[in-house]
Amino acid sequence: MRAIFLDKDGTLVENIPYNVNPGLLQLTWHAGPGLQLFRQLGYALYVVTNQSGVAHGLFTEAALDQVEQRLQELLAQYGVTLDGFYYCPHAIEGSISRYTIPCTCRKPMPGMLHRAAYEHGVDLAQSWMIGDILNDVEAGRRAGCRTVLIDNGNETEWKMSALRTPHFSASDLYAAATLIAELDEPQLSADIPPDLLRAAPGSALSP
Repeated sequence: MRAIFLDKDGTLVENIPYNVNPGLLQLTWHAGPGLQLFRQLGYALYVVTNQSGVAHGLFTEAALDQVEQRLQELLAQYGVTLDGFYYCPHAIEGSISRYTIPCTCRKPMPGMLHRAAYEHGVDLAQSWMIGDILNDVEAGRRAGCRTVLIDNGNETEWKMSALRTPHFSASDLYAAATLIAELDEPQLSADIPPDLLRAAPGSALSP
């Protein structure tokens, strides 16, 4: 099985720091059509998200269940279902002791991707990690995935290294999906509905 691993905040939904209010969740520009295209291509879809607010005592793990439920509702409008929702609750500098531990799941470490691969039989070498900051890129590369950086301005530090260099960049999830369709399934492009394959207005992608 091959998969698309998606960062949540700033990639799949608009970035509101530490938000767990389901009513405030809003899909990013072209996220729904982008995930439709991934489904058309046969990819499983997994969210992998750092949620250090748990370690800081700002919300509980139970609150994230409501976030996942709302995400599923938003994506259902596009006929899309997430296959998994993975989060890291840890932060060394947190205030809840059981979460202030070193871990391998907090991006840029690849633990969440490895866990999803183990639990669902995902071929990481045939999969993609998509996120809006270089920690997402590094997690994907460490896991052996190809990577796309959503270059929407959320990455501000640009601490570069080989592991933090994305394979590709795109302006949004729709542009990323179009890129991946053309790279992975060129022979199927003719079978994909033109309204899905055609780059959305205002989208851009680059190597």
